[in-house]
Amino acid sequence: MPNTQIASDFLVIGGGIAGLSFALKAAAIGNVAVLAKAGSADANTSYAQGGIASVWSVDDSFESHIEDTLKAGAGLCNRAAVEAIVRDGPEVVRDLIRLGTRFTRVPEGNEHEYDLGREGGHSHRRVLHAQDLTGQEIMRALWEKVRARPNITFYDENLAIDLLIANRGRTGARCWGAYALDRRTGAIRKFLAPFTLLATGGAGKVYLYTTNPDIASGDGVAMAYRAGVPIGNMEFYQFHPTCLYHPEAKSFLISEALRGEGAILKLPNGDPFMKRYSADAELAPRDIVARAIDAEMKRLGLDCVYLDLSHRGADFIRRRFPNIYTRCAALGIDITREPIPVVPAAHYMCGGVVTDLHARTAVSGLYAAGEVAMTGLHGANRLASNSLLEAAVMARRAYLDIAEQISAGPPAAPPDFSAWNPGRAIRSDERVLVTQSWDEIRRLMWNYVGIVRSDRRLERARRRLALLREEIHSYYWDHLIDSDLIELRNLVVVAELIVRSAICRTESRGLHYNVDHPATDDEHWLHDTIVRE
Repeated sequence: MPNTQIASDFLVIGGGIAGLSFALKAAAIGNVAVLAKAGSADANTSYAQGGIASVWSVDDSFESHIEDTLKAGAGLCNRAAVEAIVRDGPEVVRDLIRLGTRFTRVPEGNEHEYDLGREGGHSHRRVLHAQDLTGQEIMRALWEKVRARPNITFYDENLAIDLLIANRGRTGARCWGAYALDRRTGAIRKFLAPFTLLATGGAGKVYLYTTNPDIASGDGVAMAYRAGVPIGNMEFYQFHPTCLYHPEAKSFLISEALRGEGAILKLPNGDPFMKRYSADAELAPRDIVARAIDAEMKRLGLDCVYLDLSHRGADFIRRRFPNIYTRCAALGIDITREPIPVVPAAHYMCGGVVTDLHARTAVSGLYAAGEVAMTGLHGANRLASNSLLEAAVMARRAYLDIAEQISAGPPAAPPDFSAWNPGRAIRSDERVLVTQSWDEIRRLMWNYVGIVRSDRRLERARRRLALLREEIHSYYWDHLIDSDLIELRNLVVVAELIVRSAICRTESRGLHYNVDHPATDDEHWLHDTIVRE
């Protein structure tokens, strides 16, 4: 009889920088179970190219980083969150260095001096990077330490289904872990723990075109929403301006750092166009750059625009961007001599599970860190390379808060949650219903709830998603579940949350642009959009 219950002191759902950073710290005081849908290489963190933003140079200051973040957030940042996370930045960077992360150093400079990049919206060079493979390098360092800790058990190919909540919807509601599907065997088990960290990343797969890996289906947000946790600011989905446009280049990001190093956006005839949209040109915040590209593509009927760094010289380009150079070269594009075809793509979820500055949610025992969470750092638009910063800082803050609680006394024993019961569900013999719904959601979101929105498009999306949710709900409970069905169930929840939030916000601000309400309305909308089940 297989074991249907696994107990630990801490449950981490997600295997990126937030989840593994927390696991390493928590392992000092207890046993940790880490659930990951796939291997560490598929975490959103591994896809991060640009770097981690932190005040590091003597020429920089906390005040400057704070102001840059507030400006990018278009009036919706929580200043307390911005100040706390920015000021914690150097310490978490030192943590990553102590763990073995090898950030790029200044060529032929002081052996202790790091090469700091500058990206859109930043007033100073403050982005520590590992060439253009920062996420992979951070994950390498974290993963080496995780494997060396005997009290961290990593359950890859395990997909969380729903959170285990006692007293749901009442005073004293508490999370005690989650049900999870072993994607290899089909077994569903209870993972019990008095403290659970959601670190599931974003939801880029809700859109047709995205820079995210295939596993980014918004599972953490959907599970928290079903558990009664408030979700905030889902209308603010960041579209990265530059994703490689090529039929063989699925989801390949062209880093913000290229524009930080002088790359110029051009039309097919070679004309630059960004100065017509912003005095900051290519270094404008991402929402402005993405909308400018979208506008030019629609105005001229283009499939893409072009990003040109060839004027910086071949040696510099190959040294600074070896990953991008190699990937493009494999597709027949020599970025040292010709521009890169690019299009915008869904990139980062600025909203999410509402937390405080200790990563606590509204349900006791449930924490959230990283892209899945809404701390107030990003507001209406994320400043480039603040994402890895937030994930590392909030994982650390979650650990410190939990450690303090444990020092005051051990948590109570968990209630008796029943084993997973499939009821009368049967195996599906019509998988086309799942694939059709998946495709419809993603196309609908891209066409109606993308970079530019309108009241009519949003209302159409709302009506169609309501029908899809009913169809998916019925199918979910009638059939034995697998990972595709779980992700589809979560995807339609996230899509509806984005649409509901976008309909509520009758203005344009940051990443949310509605042609029927093009002005920013500080009198009525200088606050967050919070939705509950």
